[in-house]
Amino acid sequence: MLLQKQTMGTSGSQRRGYLARLTVISTLGGLLFGYDTGVISGALLYMNDSLNMTAVEEATVVSALLFPGAAVGALTGGRMADKLGRRGSLLVCALLFLLGAMGCALAPNVTFMIAARIVLGLGVGAAAVTCPLYLAEMAPAHLRGRMVTINELMIVTGQMLAFAINALLDALIHDSEVWRTMLGIASIPALALLAGMLMLPESPRWYAIRGRLEESRRVLNLSRSPQEAAAEYEEIALAARTAKQERGHALRDLRNNPWMRRLLWIGIGLATVQQATGINTVNYYAPTILEKSGLGVSASLVATIGVGVTSVLMTILGIWLLGFVGRRKMLIIGFSGVVGAQGLLAIVFLLPQSDLASYTILAAMMLFVAFVQCFIGTCVWLLLSEMFPLAIRGFAMGIAVFALWTVNAAISFLFPIVVNALGSTGTFGLFVLVNLASLAFVIKFVPETKGHSLEDLEAHFRDGEVPAKLSA
Repeated sequence: MLLQKQTMGTSGSQRRGYLARLTVISTLGGLLFGYDTGVISGALLYMNDSLNMTAVEEATVVSALLFPGAAVGALTGGRMADKLGRRGSLLVCALLFLLGAMGCALAPNVTFMIAARIVLGLGVGAAAVTCPLYLAEMAPAHLRGRMVTINELMIVTGQMLAFAINALLDALIHDSEVWRTMLGIASIPALALLAGMLMLPESPRWYAIRGRLEESRRVLNLSRSPQEAAAEYEEIALAARTAKQERGHALRDLRNNPWMRRLLWIGIGLATVQQATGINTVNYYAPTILEKSGLGVSASLVATIGVGVTSVLMTILGIWLLGFVGRRKMLIIGFSGVVGAQGLLAIVFLLPQSDLASYTILAAMMLFVAFVQCFIGTCVWLLLSEMFPLAIRGFAMGIAVFALWTVNAAISFLFPIVVNALGSTGTFGLFVLVNLASLAFVIKFVPETKGHSLEDLEAHFRDGEVPAKLSA
């Protein structure tokens, strides 16, 4: 009771500071997600010789983090977030990040490296599910868009740091084993995530569905005014009473409720089209693409930093735009821009090999990345954290993110093979067709969630409102 009285008396600045700390600490999972997926692009340039990898082994090392690693992590991460809580799940993720990073850095051979990458992937996949859920459930409705999309900012910041650290280590350490340092650095933010999450509370929604309503009220009082906390508590308690009857029976509930199935299929579709942009072909293979276009290894690593900086700056712009632009409009602009940028990429690969051609390819890549990160990356993770009902939120998020990582792994594995078969121009021409189909999907099916509380959205969907027609 004493703690409750203290938290109810917190000032507005204290509440804002608390939400800022919570956001920074929990999104370290996103930073690790970004670093671990981005660092491999530079490490591969040295790892190939050190571990004597074949082309198939190289593709397996890249994709093992994604599938089975992140895909299985996402599938189990949703269930884990429901059973252990959002906070408990992030603590497990931190341990997986730490073990995976150390394993990658110490790997004596390809087999060990693949196993370590799978462990790392389990953490990446589970964190990709849990972190947006945690932020969405902790945030006040008017701050939810900004707070959840900070996770996307941390992902691209992690990728930018990976590109920059790769280039820095390449310049400072003239050793074929430098890739071990590149991969091992990820253990530092993993330790910070582990320590930080021990100081944060559990989600008030998770407490409520477990029947721990007083704890739910206490957590709300940490970040809301007494009036806001009381009003939101009533909404959460009402939603929890309904969801409690459904908890633990997600498959049965999906079978019996067409509106839930529709939302799940839309979520799977969103996850699929986000990866079908081909964004991770740039994240994983940009140095390799640039090296083959005529740049040296060091120049390719430095040039790739431009991709990372573009990702960060455009994600910040996307977060700002989300304050007054609807989710659907953002996605429609994004996919339209991606189609144009990939068409341009397909054309510039026809240029004769030269430094000018290499930097033109880099500029086209940066334009492509700008549209994805500003308009698509910020929105997809946000929509996935918002649209599912409380009873199946963790489970449905896990299924959607499983689809995301499966598509990611398939594209990452097949990309070098397709490039060899069709050439770069043919490959990016194929991406243009895929993203035209993605644009049609967004226009027809994706709901607008801006301006509604999670409980209000659930009530709308449960009552049969057509998601695409829901007003902001």
